[in-house]
Amino acid sequence: MPKAKKKVKRKVTKQTSSSKKPAKKKVKRKVTKQTSSSKKPVEHIKEKIVQSKKPRTIFDLKKKLPKGKRISSKSRTTSGIYGLDSLIKGGFKQGSINLVEGGPGSGKTIFATQFLYEGLKNKEHVAYITFEVMKEKFFENMLQFGWDLEKYEKQGLFTFLSYSPEQIKRILLEGGGTLDTLVHQKNIKRIVIDSVTSFALLYANELAKKEAALTLFNVINSWECTALLTAQDEGNRDRKEIVSTALDFEVDGILLLYHMRKGNQRKRGIEILKMRGTETPDKIFGITISKTGITVRKKTMNL
Repeated sequence: MPKAKKKVKRKVTKQTSSSKKPAKKKVKRKVTKQTSSSKKPVEHIKEKIVQSKKPRTIFDLKKKLPKGKRISSKSRTTSGIYGLDSLIKGGFKQGSINLVEGGPGSGKTIFATQFLYEGLKNKEHVAYITFEVMKEKFFENMLQFGWDLEKYEKQGLFTFLSYSPEQIKRILLEGGGTLDTLVHQKNIKRIVIDSVTSFALLYANELAKKEAALTLFNVINSWECTALLTAQDEGNRDRKEIVSTALDFEVDGILLLYHMRKGNQRKRGIEILKMRGTETPDKIFGITISKTGITVRKKTMNL
């Protein structure tokens, strides 16, 4: 009997000892593996999140730009400005980005709207983006030239968009965002941004302005529409080329509008400073603003 008891005790001790030890080891190993391996993925994810939060720049969007398809030397978009197309080989290059710069009262907004109205007459979808103009006032002012933009808005051809410069900055960081969706859904062919001067004020130095401008251009290029941007000059009378260095090398075309005082009168003029891939005259032409819009005269002028 005592021997039988000893055998039972040994069997019990063997079972308990063998069952407890592996269980402890397995639990410990599993816990240590999970805790040690779980830290690394979290750190890796954090790095990715930090990288994704970095502001997007021209270098992030550069690969998406189909340069070969953007501008064709044969395709032209008529400007709608009387007398201008004959000076620029039939109009702006299709898919190009063009800058219209001038001082207060030089006719920048009229020029830009006349460009859009030309598209509306041809049943094209167009968009006007502004930072500082109220829609009702804008529509009222353009009626004096016979341009009923409200009618085209109701038809779905004209889109008026009012953004703050900060909103445009966020849209660019998103690679176009909701604006990109709208442009593609409506198949916008012409677009105006009036004006980029307010947008440029968000950036402290010239390098930041140039990078922002480049990012803006890449987003516009991805839309494959013909764009016209307006900009305010710096008011420097001694500076003949009044284009900001953040924009002049990147745009495809530059047109300068003058409203110069001579004696007790002011004279209006236009200069085609640059038009990529297009032979242009090295002269300043007089312009008039009438009830039908802007007309470029054949007569040249001296400033």
